[in-house]
Amino acid sequence: MISGAALEEALGTLIGKGKVTTTARMIEEHSGDKWFASHDPDVVVFAESTEDVSAVMAYADRHAIPVTTRGAGVGYVGGCVPVEGGIVLSTARMNRILEIAPKDGVVVVQPGVITGDIQTAVRRLGWDYPPDPASLKECSIGGNIATNAGGPRCLKYGVTRNYVLGLEVVLADGRVLRTGGRLHKNKTGFDLIGSFVGSEGMLGVVTEATLRIIPKAPSKGMLAAVFPDFAAAAKTVQEILQAGHLPSALEITDAFTLAAARKKLGADFFPPGNGHLIVEVDGRPAAVASELEELRNLLLQCGAGDIRIARGESQCEEIWQLRREFSYSLRDTGLTKLNEDIVVPRSKLVKLVEFARELEKETGIAVACFGHAGDGNIHTNLMVDDYTNPKTRAKADAALNKLFNWILENNGAITGEHGVGLAKKPWIKKALGVVPFEIHRALKDALDPRGTLNPGKFLDD
Repeated sequence: MISGAALEEALGTLIGKGKVTTTARMIEEHSGDKWFASHDPDVVVFAESTEDVSAVMAYADRHAIPVTTRGAGVGYVGGCVPVEGGIVLSTARMNRILEIAPKDGVVVVQPGVITGDIQTAVRRLGWDYPPDPASLKECSIGGNIATNAGGPRCLKYGVTRNYVLGLEVVLADGRVLRTGGRLHKNKTGFDLIGSFVGSEGMLGVVTEATLRIIPKAPSKGMLAAVFPDFAAAAKTVQEILQAGHLPSALEITDAFTLAAARKKLGADFFPPGNGHLIVEVDGRPAAVASELEELRNLLLQCGAGDIRIARGESQCEEIWQLRREFSYSLRDTGLTKLNEDIVVPRSKLVKLVEFARELEKETGIAVACFGHAGDGNIHTNLMVDDYTNPKTRAKADAALNKLFNWILENNGAITGEHGVGLAKKPWIKKALGVVPFEIHRALKDALDPRGTLNPGKFLDD
């Protein structure tokens, strides 16, 4: 393959020298994400336009050079690790909100725009972009599209795919594809948008997205309740939905996570109890007020020992900030947090935590469970001491294997929003099945016959 210096010279001539670098600091910064694995690229390219991306992809295709697209680099599964070197194609400089059009109910953005900035911009106009991954203040919309990111509000509002109306994508050979557009209904041809959303950078490079926005709910309220145990909190999830409520968010937390949060923040933040539930509702002010009272009574009937009620944006944000602290509290334990975003049918939430407790006893590895109870997407975190030790890592990987196999045997999924990347590659064939895996490979071969886009990930043996 062409050397890094030669690549820098050739690509600099092609799109501009200020957009290409091989400095040690940039190479290191673009070698991985928040997962532990990393690999140096030969060169980093900071694309500033669709034309830049097209030129780079055409050059890479001609010379069979691997290209790994990178957004903000805050993924958890090694999805943007350039395992075969070559080019890291950063979209960080393609960070403009091109248009906000409430009359059409759309916002048009480049892939490097931070998701939280999209929310802020449309909310100023009384509109909303609902998908809200926990990292929304630092993750880019291009990365969200690559992984079909979710977040707490998926129960009521759906995931990223539900808001992508149109895409501009540069294909592996440099051709530019535009699919979809500003229409909220469009059944013309195959669902090409659905093929690219969640494709983890293996089918093309998104250079522009047209996203659906909706009117912002004028009022919001929340309840944060502590229960004697996780089972009582999980049972309450079913009772809430069965009673006809559709919260905008429904978050559950186990005893281990609560203990870590109490240690970090202080016991006063979370009264005694081994299960925690957050319920958020939104809508018209009178409806929210009425629903909060109904939910409060229901939570008490289900055994809640303490209930905190928040009304309005600022009070709700205080509770959300506590929820965000769960992950940081686990990191503060000093253990390596293997953050697995598995999904189970809602009816199996209690069985999942029971299995996690059994796994703890069997392996000696603590397991912390919290997350999106409304859609069964529970972040199951293996808390590992000295993961860099080969023996410890082997033990932890064996525990992960047991976890994923249990998930698949119980009709679950190995990822709900983080993606597969490198981290979940060993389980992808079992998760998909033989024929679906072959279809994935066929689609990849059709759009990227040379295999230059994000090679080494879950479709490569």
